[in-house]
Amino acid sequence: MKVLVVDDSHTMRIIQKRCLNSLGVEDITDAADGREALEYFASGEFDIVLSDWNMPVMDGLTLLTEIRKRDKDVPVIMITTEAERSRVVSAIQAGVSDYIVKPFTPDAMKEKLERWCGIKKD
Repeated sequence: MKVLVVDDSHTMRIIQKRCLNSLGVEDITDAADGREALEYFASGEFDIVLSDWNMPVMDGLTLLTEIRKRDKDVPVIMITTEAERSRVVSAIQAGVSDYIVKPFTPDAMKEKLERWCGIKKD
């Protein structure tokens, strides 16, 4: 499984990568903002994208919109502190697959990967 992790926080990217590693996921590309992520996305195939919402250069909602122009099917999960109803509705309208609210547990990540990618890890 190939995962694209997008977050402007270096620490959050490390946390997500460690969480993914604990679930047996090793093929991880990480980006510090949406524009960098979109460059990676355009140059390779990813099985899932895990993206923060609030980032400089290009935010997660704009990234989601750009990804959906290129690929309607790849799961995109927003990992964010943004749980306000209007923002959730905006993301759903833009084609988000799912949400994880920060702070999250490894079990929350596992459940989303099982749901969207068929990953099973006990």
